[in-house]
Amino acid sequence: MSFPPIKEQIDLIKRNTVEILPEEELVKKLEKSLLENKQLRIKLGCDPSRPDLHIGHGVVLQKLRDFQDLGHKAILIVGDFTAMIGDPSGKSKTRPALSLEETRINGKTYFEQASKILLEKDLEIRYNSEWLDKMTFSEVIKLASNYTVAQILERDDFTKRMTSKTPISLHELLYPLTQAMDSVAIKSDVELGGTDQTFNLLVGRAIQEAYKMESQCIITCELLEGTDGVEKMSKSLNNAICFTDSPRDIFGKTMSIPDKLIYKYFALCTMLKDNELAEIKKQIDNPSTNPRNLKVRLAFELVKKYYDEESAKSAQEEFENIFVKKEVPDDIPEIELDLSVIKLVTLIKSNNLAPSSSEAIRLIKHGGVSIDGEKITDDKHIIKADKNFILKVGKRKFLKVLIKK
Repeated sequence: MSFPPIKEQIDLIKRNTVEILPEEELVKKLEKSLLENKQLRIKLGCDPSRPDLHIGHGVVLQKLRDFQDLGHKAILIVGDFTAMIGDPSGKSKTRPALSLEETRINGKTYFEQASKILLEKDLEIRYNSEWLDKMTFSEVIKLASNYTVAQILERDDFTKRMTSKTPISLHELLYPLTQAMDSVAIKSDVELGGTDQTFNLLVGRAIQEAYKMESQCIITCELLEGTDGVEKMSKSLNNAICFTDSPRDIFGKTMSIPDKLIYKYFALCTMLKDNELAEIKKQIDNPSTNPRNLKVRLAFELVKKYYDEESAKSAQEEFENIFVKKEVPDDIPEIELDLSVIKLVTLIKSNNLAPSSSEAIRLIKHGGVSIDGEKITDDKHIIKADKNFILKVGKRKFLKVLIKK
């Protein structure tokens, strides 16, 4: 087993990280690893409460991959047991608990998606029910005795909930401690997480010390705003670019991000080298640069990362055909209508081009619906068709409507 020099390791580890706590301890761990020719154990906990991964999750997964590339052991912990508690980080109310079966199903999906970034080599996958479900009540009491209520309540989200008199369930106070026990169980040297996880990661250090272990270092990564440019990326907010999105959708969604996020997405979500990122930054700072051209490059890189180069080329070609040359894709779905008179809202909703009638109405009013290239902004529009036509909804959804004679 061989590892790169310490400086080379630190340079890669620092890339796209917010904090390394404490950095001098990490350097010592790396030096010891090099001296003893022994891998560090790098922990990342994943929450299987939702099975869909998006490129925001990809930021910290990429950091775990960086450690793999440096020769260290990546340990992905599926919180099947802790998901039954629900991570209260950033939450304004108690989260609904999941069953162990639900978390296991979601966890399996998580692995399949994470493999788009992580190497199977030097990867250990564990479920934290392995140790947490076996703890006796006396062991839980011993664990809880190592942390005070005052320390737990220092969390911003708990403080805000107390101030607003929003209930905090007792089991939520145990969440940081159970996550910390994961670090004890797998003897982690380093734990990764988003900046919203800093409190939990620091508890892990304290509990390892209480259990007479060498404390882990913690590394936090930036949180990624979604395609709306405002809220943190989340599928529930409909602003996510998911690992499982088609190449077409990854490309199209990327093209819709605000210009202010172009560089951040390049830096956090692509595999470009530092010199390439410097060139991107130079282009962004140049007033004559068309942001659209940079987004095309960004979309290409994202599809290439989560699929392959051929898929990226096809997605770009299709995008150019649809949005630049105003052509309609070849493989759009078709339906036949017996009636030549139908409400536009009904046609959109009944063919799943919008999740609800209200969303269909919103799209129509905002100019997001067209028939044969002509925008329709009247939400009460009645289609009286005597010939086939192409319906376009939003930026990427098409439907060919065939009128039965």
